[in-house]
This record gives sequence, structure tokens and C-alpha cells, in this order.
Amino acid sequence: MTTTDPLDPLRLDLQICFALNAASRAFGGVYRTLLKDLDLTYPQYLVMLVLWEDGEMPVKRLGERLRLDSGTLSPLLKRLEANGLVRRERSTQDERSVIVALTEAGGALRERAERVPLRIAEATGFELAEIEDLRRRLLRLTDALDTAAL
Repeated sequence: MTTTDPLDPLRLDLQICFALNAASRAFGGVYRTLLKDLDLTYPQYLVMLVLWEDGEMPVKRLGERLRLDSGTLSPLLKRLEANGLVRRERSTQDERSVIVALTEAGGALRERAERVPLRIAEATGFELAEIEDLRRRLLRLTDALDTAAL
């Protein structure tokens, strides 16, 4: 059964999840182009953002910040380590914990990455106030969905 009813709740173009997914994929394409010069994937870039912001930390905490499980995070960290951007070491306080830290090269990459947010903002065509408003709304949406999923 098909319908062209503009109010049909099952129309694809009315689904917020689809709009968010499409926007995410579009962002992915722009990030892929911008991050090529840094030799980073988007998930690797997110790891670097957290480390540039907070410095070294346990892998578990990094996963919490990025909302990634260890099965997803471990390969990202291995690749970043192989590229000389981070190092992983067992904690001296807790042998079960692995600490991730930037290398000198990883810290130096920050300067080259500083232009990425501005170029992303330009790509959206939005004013900075619109971007901030959208970001705040998405955070509220995430909080609401996290609460609803409990």
C-alpha cells in the first residue's frame, strides 16, 4: 500500500530520524574532504578533539565522552597510535586501565585542525547564532532520547 497523503505519519520525509541521518551523512562528506589533509577520519578527529581539549585520559573515559564502546574505540586508537598521534599506556595506579595521551605530533596537529570548524560552519550556510541554536536543540533532543530509552 502506498500513499501520497502529506500527513501520513509513515512518510519518509516526515521522519526526524531520517532528516538527522541525512544531515549526518552530508556532514560526513564535508568532513571527509576537510580531514583528508590531516590524514584523519571523522571518528579519529573526534578522538583528537577530546584529547586536545582534556589531555590524557583513560580509554574508558574517552569512550564515555564520545559515546563509543571499546570495540569501536580500540581500532581508532590503534590507527592513531600507528600514525604517531597518540600513545596508549597502562595506568601506574590501576593496571586494568589504559591511558591515552597525545604525542608531540598529535599535539602539533591541533594547529592545522583549527580551520576545520570554521570551514564546516561556512559549508552549512548558517549564521553562527543559528549553528549554536541548532547545537543546543540537538543536545536537548539527545538528552530527551537518552531519558526515553531508559
